[in-house]
Amino acid sequence: MLHLLDLRKNKDQIVQKLKIKNFDAHALVSSAISKDDERKTIQQKSDELLSEQNKIAKQIGQFFKSGKIDQANELKQSSSNLKKESQKLLSSLHKIEDDIFNILVQIPNVPHDSVPNGNSEMDNEILDEYGTKPILEKNALCHWEIAEKYKLIDFKLGNKITGSGFPVFTGKGAKLQRALISFFLDENINAGYEEFLPPSVVNSDSMFGTGALPDKEGQMYHIQSDNLYLIPTAEVPVTNFFRNTIIKDFPIKCTAYTPCFRREAGSYGKDVRGLNRLHQFDKVEIVQIEHPENSYNTLDKMVKHVSSILKKLELPFRIVKLCGGDLSFTSSLTYDFEVYSAAQDRWLEVSSVSNFESFQSNRLKLRFKDTDGKSKLCHTLNGSALALPRIYAAILENNQSDSGIRLPDVLHSYSGFEYIK
Repeated sequence: MLHLLDLRKNKDQIVQKLKIKNFDAHALVSSAISKDDERKTIQQKSDELLSEQNKIAKQIGQFFKSGKIDQANELKQSSSNLKKESQKLLSSLHKIEDDIFNILVQIPNVPHDSVPNGNSEMDNEILDEYGTKPILEKNALCHWEIAEKYKLIDFKLGNKITGSGFPVFTGKGAKLQRALISFFLDENINAGYEEFLPPSVVNSDSMFGTGALPDKEGQMYHIQSDNLYLIPTAEVPVTNFFRNTIIKDFPIKCTAYTPCFRREAGSYGKDVRGLNRLHQFDKVEIVQIEHPENSYNTLDKMVKHVSSILKKLELPFRIVKLCGGDLSFTSSLTYDFEVYSAAQDRWLEVSSVSNFESFQSNRLKLRFKDTDGKSKLCHTLNGSALALPRIYAAILENNQSDSGIRLPDVLHSYSGFEYIK
């Protein structure tokens, strides 16, 4: 959530920057500032009434002491009238504060100066590309066909017990999934991240804190009876560890494996085949809480870390800087990682590494004390390290041959086998 003070100081600049996200914020920003002016006027009147009530209270006491009962009673009536007026003002004040809040939560985060202009993924900036695209034999299979042939994933069984988008991993397929999770966690721990295993269900305050609510209300699985949500990513519970917290030492580095749940309403076609787009999937996340002066240096380090994991998996990948139109509601700057899927002949997103600056911290009341002892908002960052489904798909497709599927060397000790035959 943006700061009202920043909107006042930099209104035109913020409105102009948000146009890069294809968002016209002029009306909302103007309304927020106008209502804040109204709030200040009401607050001033309320303060004046309170001051007047305090004066009358002293006079009433003096009249009672001196035996002037009639005058005291007259002032008591005046004080009662002032209290009623004051209560009306307070009610108006709470109403307008709610109005301002409801406006602010509709305004997305301001993009970083380096974000490319553009409306869609076609305008994203490809920064680097690593590895060599494998050349497959003519009879090469897509991962959903490989999974069925080698009995690694049972999509039909998942559809039977739950519905489409909920696969069942079986045999060596389940072991490979578990191997990837352990490998990712170990890589993150070796890079200085502390491991957590958070709940997969959170309350609405947690969803609001990281920006999932109200922006993505319809994309989440909601347990209405308890007003709880299945998490879309470990970013939500892990970042909320630090809600209403004063941070004393930077950086804070966390990693967590969780299942993730997304309704993905409206998804259809080839993009949802097999593991390409699921309603439940596994992901290992990295989260950092940083000092504002260091957050973009930290973002670069996170990008390098994710790159190192993909290189160890021997997968061709590229790093993409997202344009404004493809940037999320909460992000200031995001780098996507895409692996090349040989059988599908397309690039698949497997990670997003983002800096949210103080957007989430303002919602979370996540602060630190500066050298003058003043409270300032921290910066929050997160990234996938990594999301499993498309990594899994690329490993199957890129490493297939007539004799079976060769696993990357780094996974042998985790899986207990080198080939799927």
